Amino acid sequence: MQSHAAERRHIERQVTFARPILLVLALVELLELEPSAHPHRAILFVAVYLGAALVVALVQSFFLAIDLHVPLAVDLAVLAAFLILTPSVVSFWFLYLFVLFGAGVHWGLRRATLLAGGITLALLLRTAIRGAVHGPAVISWVALATGTFAAGAGLAFLGERNRRHAAEHDFLTRLSGLLQVDQGVAESLRRVLDELARAFACQLALLVFRDADLERIFLWKVRPGESERISPESLPLTRGDGFLLDDLDATLCWNSLEGAGEGFGWNRRDGRRLPKLPRLPGPSRKEMNLRSVLAATFEFTGQAAGRVLLGNGQRKFSPQDLRWLERIVRHMGPPLENLFLLRHLRTRAIEAERSRISRDLHDGILQTLLSVEIQLDVLRRKFLQSPEQVAHGLATLQQTVRNESEELRRMVTDLRPLRVQSADLVDLMRGFAERFRDEASFVLDLLIDSAELTIPDRICREIFQIYREALNNIKKHARATHVVVKLWQDDSQVVLVVDDNGEGFSFAGRFTGDELDRLRLGPISIKERTRSVGGVLTVESSPGHGARLTVEVPLG
Repeated sequence: MQSHAAERRHIERQVTFARPILLVLALVELLELEPSAHPHRAILFVAVYLGAALVVALVQSFFLAIDLHVPLAVDLAVLAAFLILTPSVVSFWFLYLFVLFGAGVHWGLRRATLLAGGITLALLLRTAIRGAVHGPAVISWVALATGTFAAGAGLAFLGERNRRHAAEHDFLTRLSGLLQVDQGVAESLRRVLDELARAFACQLALLVFRDADLERIFLWKVRPGESERISPESLPLTRGDGFLLDDLDATLCWNSLEGAGEGFGWNRRDGRRLPKLPRLPGPSRKEMNLRSVLAATFEFTGQAAGRVLLGNGQRKFSPQDLRWLERIVRHMGPPLENLFLLRHLRTRAIEAERSRISRDLHDGILQTLLSVEIQLDVLRRKFLQSPEQVAHGLATLQQTVRNESEELRRMVTDLRPLRVQSADLVDLMRGFAERFRDEASFVLDLLIDSAELTIPDRICREIFQIYREALNNIKKHARATHVVVKLWQDDSQVVLVVDDNGEGFSFAGRFTGDELDRLRLGPISIKERTRSVGGVLTVESSPGHGARLTVEVPLG
């Protein structure tokens, strides 16, 4: 897995800052030698390179836009020269360990280990040339070679792990970035599954989600390179074993599904190896044309909710591959849960809005049309006997149809997307109040505490919709003669109050939105809109004497 530009720059900066630190240690070791043995050329050599390393580190610290770094080949050349110049093996080790760390970062563990072996042989050759060959020296050479190689390989391992960690972190960040709310569930999952299929070199990626509320299983399927919008397959819960593999606590890999198969796996909760791996049922395997599969479970609120499956890999997978997939899926859990939760809330909001529209149409225009049909049938029967009475009845019906047309036009207008900004809210409320006074049979007083409100646009939109719907409800049902609307805000909240002297609701007392939900009372749409902005709805009702609706929305 390759790290992207930002992560590569981060790793390169680590190498840049490590270089002067180890050069200082090498210089200190040279200065600690006996004065008579001071290697002036080696000290000067290290000091000059230390100065250059400090310049590079300072440039990268203060000029972030400049991507200045020393190639590893230069460090290797410096190390080779220093091997010849220095009399101290310890000072050489400091530069050697830094070079091996950089090689692990840039080249990976295998090539860096080969480099450690080559440098160890060079150090032994230098020691042999400068020292006498005798028995005790062989033992020290073995110790020197073993220690040098082991230390270099260890630093190379750390460098390679650093690079791998940076690449993995970058990959997880990019995956989380693909789960975008504004893109929707389908497009977000298509991008994520495509990325996973490419990363693991698989021909198929699937996400299986068990929706407990709908009692269905949803399956998203992507092949690498597909750009078309995907739609989930909706399956009954009885198909769960076919795609959830019977045991959701099992993290497993089947490198071959033919015959007895070849696979491995463990319990995701305690990491213990599974003595018997769950098998993918034959029908599901044939349906997906799967020859091999990697499978890991994701959770919602601590409970297993589904699986990510990668099928038909182009290579044989190892336990390290399966652990990496398990870590990816665990990382994806929270953003994936948020995405599905938003999908669920949107579905509920759509259903609530459809229910409101259906109820308004049924209680309003549909009832009126039924009444018009009945009256037209009566007038048709009276046409020959009482033409004057029929004419009067038709005029009444015409006015009824005109009134219902206006009501239907208002409903259509209310359904259009509405953009309300803080600067426009007061003008919109006043304009709607003026139009409403011309149509309604009651007095409307609109009292706004401040002409310059500072409210987020999303809250403004919902406040206006609640205000408009509350007035329409009063007009249709309350038979009020006087309505007072108040709007104000302080440092912590915005408050809307709608007070009328009409017939009130069917209940008496003061109730919050949650209490009204439990009693199945109150204005449904207004309750949902209030909750959507984190507000609190309170309804006070006195049957026959009016009602007061209060909406309090926090601004923090």
